Amino acid sequence: MYNPKSHNAEEFISHEEVLETLEYAEQNKHNAELIDEILNKALQEKGLSHKEASILLACDIPEKNEQIFKLANKIKQDFYGNRIVLFAPLYLSNYCVNGCVYCPYHAKNKHIPRRKLSQEEIEKEVIALQDMGHKRLAIEAGEDPVNNPLEYILESIKTIYGIKHKNGAIRRVNVNIAATTVENYRKLHEAGIGTYILFQETYHKESYEKLHPTGPKHNYKWHTEAMDRAMQGGIDDVGLGVLFGLESYRYEFAALLMHAEHLEAAYGVGPHTISVPRIRKADDIDPDTFDNGIDDDTFAKIVACIRIAVPYTGMIVSTRESEKCRERLLHLGISQISGGSKTSVGGYFNPMPEKEESAQFDISDRRPLDEVLRWLMQLGYLPSFCTACYGSGRTGDRFMEICKNQQIHNFCHPNAIMTLKEYLEDYASEETKKVGEALIAKELETLEHSDIKAIVEKDLVKIAHGERDFKF
Repeated sequence: MYNPKSHNAEEFISHEEVLETLEYAEQNKHNAELIDEILNKALQEKGLSHKEASILLACDIPEKNEQIFKLANKIKQDFYGNRIVLFAPLYLSNYCVNGCVYCPYHAKNKHIPRRKLSQEEIEKEVIALQDMGHKRLAIEAGEDPVNNPLEYILESIKTIYGIKHKNGAIRRVNVNIAATTVENYRKLHEAGIGTYILFQETYHKESYEKLHPTGPKHNYKWHTEAMDRAMQGGIDDVGLGVLFGLESYRYEFAALLMHAEHLEAAYGVGPHTISVPRIRKADDIDPDTFDNGIDDDTFAKIVACIRIAVPYTGMIVSTRESEKCRERLLHLGISQISGGSKTSVGGYFNPMPEKEESAQFDISDRRPLDEVLRWLMQLGYLPSFCTACYGSGRTGDRFMEICKNQQIHNFCHPNAIMTLKEYLEDYASEETKKVGEALIAKELETLEHSDIKAIVEKDLVKIAHGERDFKF
């Protein structure tokens, strides 16, 4: 039985409810009157249910789809403006005991080089990332209780936060590690992590168990209920995601929104972020062996419909996607992207030769961070390295309340301007600095409150003279 308030995975992600939703969406995908009702509701920018959003996803009426894309763009602008947050992944270890058939880190892969960073190597990686200009990291590690125990993760977080190199500092460490216990989540919370991220991969239980034949990740219930335990452990910012291509995209879409609805119903706060990765080629993984791949047009429709359904949630697209694809998705709801990323252990400071590479997946957008920033600015976006909400305790329901009332502009926009100024002073090429200074001058004029503008202008002068980490 479907129950969004339940803490039982098979009740808040009810297989029967998903199937009924897909059947309902299929029956109504040409129902222009109902689609108009849903779009009119969506115009209120309060979100949609998984059933309503699934009808929009299934809709194949061209003029209605055009409305969907325009609405997604409007909602992105209303909630997040033109800001795009930048981050990078940091792979600590690729030791893993699981048998995930879509990931080259699976335990049976005997020819991929296994690596685990020492604390000294982590320091070198972090300095390399700081020298690029990054302030926000997402640490990644395979599941291996011997090689990657929680103590190792906690020590690594402490190391990362402790590194101050020139004007560089990592101000927010997000964590993407395997499902664990409430007590361990409490320890991660006490270590000062930002968002806890865990991709479901697929919500289809039968497919999930086939795709994870061995290892602790085989346990669907344990994995799917991880966000509940994270919330119970004090972590109030969590990030959801599925790996599109493993199962029917319409199934995953409906279930993903049901998971968001569950968090809202059970804890009063939905997901802080939703990621939308597509399966990619890697070491011994051929994505063509999976028969649920989605084309770029379908992918864009998914992103637009997620943005409409959960307007308050940050949306992430990584360097898995090409520059062209990412540019398209930026218009449809994406609010965070990675840049200058490496998906191998030790990939930043001293990358291994390609034949010895340990990347988790192939990167499509290989441009350096400076080029990504310049590209964003030339498209009219404001790159942001802001972590002020995390640093000021505006997380969980406190952040969501501000976001749902469309008030984050008063915090995030000035903070984005100031963190961009930091980047321009410390790391930018001359070409990027020229583009950035012109953008900052333009963005200052968009600040609605004269007192906020005055403070930002004073702080920009201070940043130019060497001071750092101002925040609203």
